Amino acid sequence: MQYVELVAVLAVLQFLFFGVMTGKAREKYGVKAPSVAGHEGFERMYRVQMNTLEMLIVFMPVLFIAANYWSSVVVAGIGLVFVIGRFMYWRAYVTEPSKRGTGFMLTLIPSLVLIVLSVVGIVMSILEGQA
Repeated sequence: MQYVELVAVLAVLQFLFFGVMTGKAREKYGVKAPSVAGHEGFERMYRVQMNTLEMLIVFMPVLFIAANYWSSVVVAGIGLVFVIGRFMYWRAYVTEPSKRGTGFMLTLIPSLVLIVLSVVGIVMSILEGQA
């Protein structure tokens, strides 16, 4: 389970890093709080941060639920793809937003796989309990 926990902490640290980068972009481009609009460079970084938050809401619970039913090493590996995909998404979005698709898919697909693993694990557990 430690591998799963490590991936979860990496995902949280990554989100915090994106927050710091958003703050730096706010300062660099002179976008004063509470505004979230202004210079395109700031808006790109802000969207990375917000999209990552949106994805974390899905990713984190299913990461731990799936780890209850399947190999924690496999689940952690799937989770690591998510973290790597988020970095790819970040780099692409801040440089050329139209090229963010690969990074996005490398976060969406692991999340979907973890959802399926979670549901299958839960259903199997329920059915085993009825036998």
